[in-house]
Amino acid sequence: MKISGMPRLFITSTVLLLVVALIEKAILSNLLFLPAVPDLSMICILFISLHDGRFVGESTGFISGLLLDFLGSGPFGLNCFYRTLFGYLSGALNKILNTRSFFLPLLFGLIACAAKALLLLLVEILFPFVNIDFSPFTWPFVFECIENTVLTPFVFMLLNLFDKSLILKPESIV
Repeated sequence: MKISGMPRLFITSTVLLLVVALIEKAILSNLLFLPAVPDLSMICILFISLHDGRFVGESTGFISGLLLDFLGSGPFGLNCFYRTLFGYLSGALNKILNTRSFFLPLLFGLIACAAKALLLLLVEILFPFVNIDFSPFTWPFVFECIENTVLTPFVFMLLNLFDKSLILKPESIV
């Protein structure tokens, strides 16, 4: 049985985000030479939402956030919140920007990291009694931004190899 269209995209992106979340939490977080863990799932959400739009972006952002909330130790729902918002906002730029270049994804990675920092800082200000354990004014965050910025073009190139599974064609959108 062949699955096509939107169900295929959700299954593929969910499996991708699960694998990436496990790589982040089980492997990369245990490497002692990394000062911070790169946010690969955020890069994957960025790629998927830039290609498939707001609905798919917010859905994959929510799925990724839910997986990371179950695997992480932060306040439950925080990852769901900011990744859903991030997927929706980046999905608004659907099909407008060229993601096959090198420097534009580099810029996307930097902007995404800065947006994550601003949003988490805003949540920390609005909810001072919730322990977020995040500060954009630390060296680990600077290293995370550098890692995300440098890795974004390469992750985009890798995900472009799977464009038949991760990118909806115009005729398959219902």
